[in-house]
Amino acid sequence: MVKSQGGLIIEQAGVSLEDALEKCQSLGMRLSRQRRAILELLWNAKEHLSARHIYDRLNRQGTDIGHTSVYQNLEALSQQGIIECLDRADGRLYGHVSASHSHVNCIDTDQILDIHVQLPTDLLEQIEQHTGIKITDYRIDFFGHRASET
Repeated sequence: MVKSQGGLIIEQAGVSLEDALEKCQSLGMRLSRQRRAILELLWNAKEHLSARHIYDRLNRQGTDIGHTSVYQNLEALSQQGIIECLDRADGRLYGHVSASHSHVNCIDTDQILDIHVQLPTDLLEQIEQHTGIKITDYRIDFFGHRASET
């Protein structure tokens, strides 16, 4: 989904599950049943989850996996850049990795959404002139409340 709003280009960020599985294989990582289940859950969840939530959801789905296995797999996958790990005040959250992207944080629900925001070139040039630093990439964290339905 791509939207153009006031000079900004906004789209949902994403890398496919198949790409993540291929990256595991190209890095020589074993694709165990548990590791595949974690990846499938993260790609289907469309949100960032704690290790505890991942463990709970997998077990509710009937996947036989222990706490230690969840933590070890999450650590290995995040270290290799296959999944995203966000350090928050209340712990780590994990999500499917995508191209360089920004986050929209809902204060009401603690939900974190991935979006790709392309800032106007003239704004980036102004930042570069002001700081003396050539911008090669950027990530923005937006915070807000759920919009009321009318």
